[in-house]
Amino acid sequence: MRGIYFTCILYTLYAFLSVITCCVPMLNNAQATVTSNIPTIARYFTTKGRYEEVNPHLIGDLDAVNTSVLQALSPGCREIHLTAIIRHGTRYPTARNVKKMQTLYNLILHKASGKDSWVREIKDNFDMWYTEDMDGRLVEKGVLDHKHLAVRLSKLFPSLVSREMLRGGKIRFVTSSKHRCVNSTLAFKRGLTDLWSVEEEVEHEVNDTLMRFFDVCARFVDEVDQNPGALAEVDKFNIGPEMQRVGEKMADRLGLPYNLITADMTGAAFHLCAYEFAIKTVNSPWCRLLDEVDAQVMEYANDLKQYWKRGYGHEINSKSSCILFHDIFSRLDKAAEENKLGGPVSEAVSIQVGHAETLLPLLTLLGFFQDEVALTATNYAAQAGRSFRTSRTLPYAANLVVALYDCGEGGDLRVQALLNEAPLTFPGMAAGAAAPLYSDVRRHYLPLLLNCDFEKECRLAAQHK
Repeated sequence: MRGIYFTCILYTLYAFLSVITCCVPMLNNAQATVTSNIPTIARYFTTKGRYEEVNPHLIGDLDAVNTSVLQALSPGCREIHLTAIIRHGTRYPTARNVKKMQTLYNLILHKASGKDSWVREIKDNFDMWYTEDMDGRLVEKGVLDHKHLAVRLSKLFPSLVSREMLRGGKIRFVTSSKHRCVNSTLAFKRGLTDLWSVEEEVEHEVNDTLMRFFDVCARFVDEVDQNPGALAEVDKFNIGPEMQRVGEKMADRLGLPYNLITADMTGAAFHLCAYEFAIKTVNSPWCRLLDEVDAQVMEYANDLKQYWKRGYGHEINSKSSCILFHDIFSRLDKAAEENKLGGPVSEAVSIQVGHAETLLPLLTLLGFFQDEVALTATNYAAQAGRSFRTSRTLPYAANLVVALYDCGEGGDLRVQALLNEAPLTFPGMAAGAAAPLYSDVRRHYLPLLLNCDFEKECRLAAQHK
């Protein structure tokens, strides 16, 4: 947790220094240009945000490792295994979102009467280039997300993410069947093979049961995914005073009647700004439709949806990830046993590529980013300092890395968790503990290890009878 907050502090410092850069001619003008291309609302883009907004040090160098936020382990510690659960890289909008974006564009094109220059820019100069057949496919930026993440992980874990381990078949790749995940996996592998000039073909496994468990968890599908009532708090917020004010301000800027700007339209504007920036690094006129206060409301609306559909809102959300939870611990247990016997660890690295919907239930099951009070339609202001904030935890290429170490302390193993390359403190462990004993972490999760059965949890209520 501390690592995530520290990263946010770094972002604030970066933004402040960037302002200074813009104002002092003798400083780096190129850096000032880069900063001016970042929308003021970029830090609120939730699951549509760039990885660089979480790790701003990457803006200057995509292969840089931010060692300042990492806590050093004992010099005697030796890494023996890591599992990485990684979201796909930057993608195009889905067909559903493209339809909403096209509807907003046509509304502005034919009916907006706003006088601001950026309204005219949208009407006269913007080319609605998004098409429904793009439907969430990986973009070139998404390829780079994973290629450079591979390089950075090779720097963080040089004895595991190595040429020898890759050529020896000790790095395993698993992916969701979705094209954006398969292509992200290929990009990650290419990042390593290019780095080490490895010409051999590296295989990967497609496993939707593991990486898209939410599709095959019948209880989740029935009680949440296909149940309109499961997102009642989201629906209430979308017609509540905060969202209503966002719509009214946007209508005023565009010179449109209030009734034409629905929650779908404010969401489309938010997404157009986010996609133009994430895909093309453009601070587009769409970003002028919402100010920072509006973006904070939009961020909460999106977090509210994630909370109730994938997070703490319903127990089955997290329990649907039991299968992935057990997979991680089985790999750790196997590596621990092989290490104890003195032999080589058969699987040094497991790279598993999925979705935001893969990561969030798992993070929830593990107990990360849980607030004392649930997110609801009526406590927006009170949740300003919430831990559950997907802009910080689930950008494109978000990743959870769990690394196991032999520290030579009487055979005791230690385990470290990183989220987006910054340390996480496991629930139940001492605050700021860089790498607690694996036995302590395992003991904390023992109730889940014994009882979190995917088949049982995902069985429909009628099937229990």
